[in-house]
Amino acid sequence: MTKNGRIYDITRPLAPGCIVYPGDIPPRFSQEDHGNYLITDIHISSHSGTHIDAPSHYLEQGAGVDEIPLSHLMGWCTVADLTRVKGEILPRDLEGKTGRSVKILFKTSFSEQTDFIEDYPSLGEEAAEFLVQEGVHCIGTDAPSVEKFNCSGSVHRALLSRGIVIIEMLDLWKIPEGDYWMIALPLRLRGLDGSPCRVLLFEGWETKQPSWTLFRVQ
Repeated sequence: MTKNGRIYDITRPLAPGCIVYPGDIPPRFSQEDHGNYLITDIHISSHSGTHIDAPSHYLEQGAGVDEIPLSHLMGWCTVADLTRVKGEILPRDLEGKTGRSVKILFKTSFSEQTDFIEDYPSLGEEAAEFLVQEGVHCIGTDAPSVEKFNCSGSVHRALLSRGIVIIEMLDLWKIPEGDYWMIALPLRLRGLDGSPCRVLLFEGWETKQPSWTLFRVQ
């Protein structure tokens, strides 16, 4: 199925000391040795590490993370290099960047950060509307949030209310700009506002996009 079989894991590790958005709980892990096996108690936020925002994160009647269409989380995506952009991302920064896909991941100047900073690059309302008009249905960023620090939530609501999936805290600093096949799967947490996820990019897949039918096992 691939030409060279290269797979990029663009998920930030969940571990003590990882970047935490102010106000969120730091991940905690308590491992117990029961002699012939180990078991770990895990205490994390639904928005810890690399994670997906569900519509219910900002919309009162929004769907939970388990209801997000998997077709929005799998398929061709474009990694757009925005590392030269400081502060607010504007429509002009996105022109010609969406490529052939309806999924776009932003590689920003936050890429190599290991500590939280408030002035990370983020989408403004005009750029969010530009992406809506472009027909994008999945947006990812390697910054702590798609929206600026101390935000009103207007950008989240503009995207989530249009059915656009948001993925935050990706690890893109080693990923060249271009097109990739993406798989980004959250935990199936019924009705929750978000979930940590594992995100993979496949390089060199054939250009023909397969057709998928989902069968749920209840």
